Amino acid sequence: MDFQLTEEQREFRHFVHEFVAKEVKPMARHTDETGEFNWTAVKKMGPIGLLGLEVPEAYGGADVDPISAAIAIEELAWGCGSTALAVSAHNGLALGPIVRYGSEAQKQHWLPGLATGEGKLGCLSLTEPGAGSDLQGGVRTTAVKEGDSWIIDGSKMWMTNASISDAMVVLVRTDNAGGSHSLSHLLVRSDTPGITIAPAEKKMGLKGSPTHAVTFDEVQVPLENVLGSEGRGLHQTLETLDHGRISIGALAVGLAQAAYEAAVQYAHERETFGKPIARHQAIQWMLADAATEIQAARLMVYWAAWLKQTTKRFTKEAAMAKLFATEVSERVCRNAVQIHGGYGYSSEFEVERMYRDTRLMTIGEGTSEIQRLVIARHILNL
Repeated sequence: MDFQLTEEQREFRHFVHEFVAKEVKPMARHTDETGEFNWTAVKKMGPIGLLGLEVPEAYGGADVDPISAAIAIEELAWGCGSTALAVSAHNGLALGPIVRYGSEAQKQHWLPGLATGEGKLGCLSLTEPGAGSDLQGGVRTTAVKEGDSWIIDGSKMWMTNASISDAMVVLVRTDNAGGSHSLSHLLVRSDTPGITIAPAEKKMGLKGSPTHAVTFDEVQVPLENVLGSEGRGLHQTLETLDHGRISIGALAVGLAQAAYEAAVQYAHERETFGKPIARHQAIQWMLADAATEIQAARLMVYWAAWLKQTTKRFTKEAAMAKLFATEVSERVCRNAVQIHGGYGYSSEFEVERMYRDTRLMTIGEGTSEIQRLVIARHILNL
């Protein structure tokens, strides 16, 4: 793929790869086993632009192109899925909406600290106990105007970064009449009185990326904290998820690449029947499939990112990239465990962690089933 990248993009990949190899990958096992967020590495990401990938330079960001942003998340995931997910959510789900929909005053107030790493991270609050894929009908968290404030009441769940955030972009119901214009986004400081962040969920994987249930009990924020236009929350959310799906696709590619490399190395080292298992056709075919599918997935992610860069519509292509890359990653990580045999089931080998980490990718930011619905509606003009 490198021959299709610009010189600047290739240099950026090398720079991020070297940073991840030094600061992120060596801590991946510790991050997984302890559930501790890798603040040491993340604090170093702000000054080098990784916490403000697509934020304009005027607000402290790196303002890289969408393909470079995908490269950064891919390389972070190659090192540690947990760290990559937190940084992906921060960049794509929290800062992205502020960049696209925020007023000038909001950008100046919220972006510089978040993009430069001066504080904590950002997060997006969508999912509720009764609202996963059905956001329009399922969101019950309300925001009511009282004087010069919004009063927020309700519950959210699966909020990535909640406990390590300074800012939340919260999807709330501002019109009880229902319909597609009943939801809005509000910018909320994470330490606002009335917000209760529950202990981190105990998850199958990605244990170093904290995920929480959050309750809002008469949380008061200024009226001017509406992000974008009142009543446009659903539309802005769907657009945000289009952008986020490119990032999740890139994250899946990074996990798959790491598992593939571990499997290749092990295939050369492990011997059975008097020769390395790399000499056995069954192993060769699994590795050949992995190399082929990873390359195809990477190209699909970059293709969607390129369409985004050219300001063309990319909803269908982002869904395709996310669907394919995440399902490829699950196959590659599964086969990497298989190639390791019994050792692959042991936490002493990295592929076990990668297999657990990649399992979320076909669920988060739209399940594979939702991606197929999105794709089908576009190709059938429904």
